[in-house]
Amino acid sequence: MIAGPRKVYEVARKIIDEPSEDVVANAKRDRAARRNPFARFALFLRQVIAELKKVVTPTRKELTSFTIVVLVFVIIMMAIVWGFDQLFGWIVLYVFGTPGV
Repeated sequence: MIAGPRKVYEVARKIIDEPSEDVVANAKRDRAARRNPFARFALFLRQVIAELKKVVTPTRKELTSFTIVVLVFVIIMMAIVWGFDQLFGWIVLYVFGTPGV
C-alpha cells in the first residue's frame, strides 16, 4: 500500500519536530546546571567550543574566489555611489547656480 502525501508529510514533520532523546537529556542536564552562575558560564564555554569545532576553514582557492567576489562588489558599489554623487552635484549646481557668482 502506498502512503498518501499527507501521511508522508505527517511522518516527516514528526521526525523534524520531535527532539531526540539526547537533546532532551542534554536540556534537562543543562537546566539543572543553571542554578550556579559558574556552571552556566562553563556550559556557555562548552557550547562555544562545540560550535567552533563545526567551523570549516575555506581552502586557498575558495578564499581567493570569495575575496575577488567581495572586491568586485565593493568596486561596483563605489562606482554607483560616485555616479549618484556626481549626478546630484550637477543637479544642485544647475538648480542653485555656481557658488560665489
